[in-house]
Amino acid sequence: MNGLMNNRKLLAVLGPLTVLVMFGATVKMASSLLSHEYRDAYRVPAATVDVTPRATGLADEKAEAERQAKAKVYVEAEYRTFPVVGSRVAIWAVAQLHLLFAAFVLAVPLFAFIIEVIGYKTKDLRYDRLAHEFTKLLSVSFSLTATFGAFLTFMLIILYPKFTNYLMSVFSPTFLPYVLLFFAEAFFLYTYYYGWGKFHPLVHLGLGLGLNLVGTGIMLIANSWLTFMMSPRGVSDTGAVLSVWDAVYNFTWMPINVHRFIANIAFGGSVAAAYAAFKFLQAETDEDRAHYDWMGYIGNFVAISAFLPLPFAGYWLAKEIYAFSQTLGLTMMGGAFSWLFIIQAVLIGNLFLAANYYLWLGMGRVEGVQPLQKFIKYLLVAITLCFMVWATPRSIIATVSELRAMGGSTHPILGFLGVMSAKNTAVNILILTTFMSFLLYRRTGKVAAVAWAKAGHAAQLAIFAGAAFIVIFLGVYGYFVEASVRIGLSVPQVSSVLFAMVSITAIDVFLFRGAKRTGEVRWGRIPPISQYVLIFIAVTFTWLMGLMGYVRSGLRQHWHVYGVIRDNSADAFTPTLGFATQVISVTVLMFFGLIGVVFWITGLQERAERRDLVPPPERSRPRCNLLLYLRRPDGASEGSSASRGDRHQSRPHHARDGQDRPPDHGGQGTVPDLPHDRQDRGTPVSRSRGGR
Repeated sequence: MNGLMNNRKLLAVLGPLTVLVMFGATVKMASSLLSHEYRDAYRVPAATVDVTPRATGLADEKAEAERQAKAKVYVEAEYRTFPVVGSRVAIWAVAQLHLLFAAFVLAVPLFAFIIEVIGYKTKDLRYDRLAHEFTKLLSVSFSLTATFGAFLTFMLIILYPKFTNYLMSVFSPTFLPYVLLFFAEAFFLYTYYYGWGKFHPLVHLGLGLGLNLVGTGIMLIANSWLTFMMSPRGVSDTGAVLSVWDAVYNFTWMPINVHRFIANIAFGGSVAAAYAAFKFLQAETDEDRAHYDWMGYIGNFVAISAFLPLPFAGYWLAKEIYAFSQTLGLTMMGGAFSWLFIIQAVLIGNLFLAANYYLWLGMGRVEGVQPLQKFIKYLLVAITLCFMVWATPRSIIATVSELRAMGGSTHPILGFLGVMSAKNTAVNILILTTFMSFLLYRRTGKVAAVAWAKAGHAAQLAIFAGAAFIVIFLGVYGYFVEASVRIGLSVPQVSSVLFAMVSITAIDVFLFRGAKRTGEVRWGRIPPISQYVLIFIAVTFTWLMGLMGYVRSGLRQHWHVYGVIRDNSADAFTPTLGFATQVISVTVLMFFGLIGVVFWITGLQERAERRDLVPPPERSRPRCNLLLYLRRPDGASEGSSASRGDRHQSRPHHARDGQDRPPDHGGQGTVPDLPHDRQDRGTPVSRSRGGR
């Protein structure tokens, strides 16, 4: 105890002493640090120092620079540079993305409206659901279209301010109608989509019709701007505006309107079919697979139906380009851009092969063995031969020794397949063959029952053979006439093919009216590879649109407006084919990345709608599914033998309950004598014990 007390006394003495030592050490350390602190050297105040000549010179230079800056004359910038990729590539990519989404937004309402009309006429709710499903893709796509349009406008103003100002001065009267139509399109689109099922059907169809008319008007105005750049009209040689209407209605305006209208439908149908394929591969039930299989078929049918006449519209556009400027025509088909048409031939050949392959796979939807499938191998041979002819170039890339062996850049045999006579013949036979594949698919599982079936088949075969003969004969005849005559031969070739398709279809409609069915169509029973074919068709269509857009725009070469406004920027050169295809490929990948986002957002909306359709869970309470027999006024239970007049004598007589008071029905209270359907039939009514 004494030791503990001594320790406490020692601690009481040492504690304050230790604190004092530590405080002294801290003061010493701080003093040492402050003594070594950096201090500025003493300087004489600036007012007492004489200004050196160097300082005066610097001040004078600064004042002179400020004076020159204030007196600088405003000069409008002609071009500005976009970092890394350059101005032209930046405009190229943004414009292409805007046009792809615009094409989709313009095309989908068109066939959605047509499908809705079919549903209204036939009273088939499947078509109404299909049209609504297509329209779901428009909301986000329209927003992206407007966003890229605004982005393109700002980039043109920033990167090409002088040229953009010139275009605005020429087409300024068209801007106000364009803006008003754009607002009208937004009104019609969102009212059409969100008003589905909330308006009278005819009112809703009127909204759809208004949406399509307004969208087409927007396309017509925008097409006048871009075609003016390729085939200017209504301006002087120096660019002064003479007539705004002539500038709008230039040489290639109407051909590009028709060509783009048809191409938009084909492109929109292919992307909608790709969406259906995407949903088909995700489907978990047979019902969903059947629906999206049917949706993919409709989208592909729309795409191929528009694709078949598309080459004819392309011929018209090429003809007008030749008529406006032979230099442009020769550059397009025989100059720097000629090899792009070989790439185009490969892409279109792949489209024809894929479209026919999908139709052939679709024949498997029909039950049983179908005799028409034996013709597929002959159609495949014809398509392959036409594909090979169309993709054969006139001049072959070869080494020096190969050129010497051939006697030039043209092959002595294959060179004959590189001219337009052979290519026009090949593409027309391709169209006829694809049309025949569609007819075979349409007839699968059907047998004509009309009395004139044999004569109808013979007439269709004769028309088809006659059209093929005319196409081949004129193609061969073109080798023996002048070029001016050879160009004109494409008109009867096209006319014969169109006549064959229209007349054969008309006969087929009446021929198979009331046809006997040999097997039912089982939607959803198709190999999964067919859905990848639909996605392949959509990607190929998109790549083809990007390629041909580059051809149309690149023909101007070093001109903003051909022959009027010259391009003096650093990008005024024709890029190589490899570089052009790389830009197109990157743009296509960006588009499908964004369209994938559209598909994903649409899928989120569908999941929310399905969740809303699920009934809410019932209140959690114990239940017992028993049968409640409602008691009649005479005391007999409904559904019992007593209620039917054959009460068993051995049963207890419960009728005494209801003679002098209302029947209690086992403690559940008074039950009125309701004219219930199941009571009238004397059937037991299911009732839980948990409540009435």
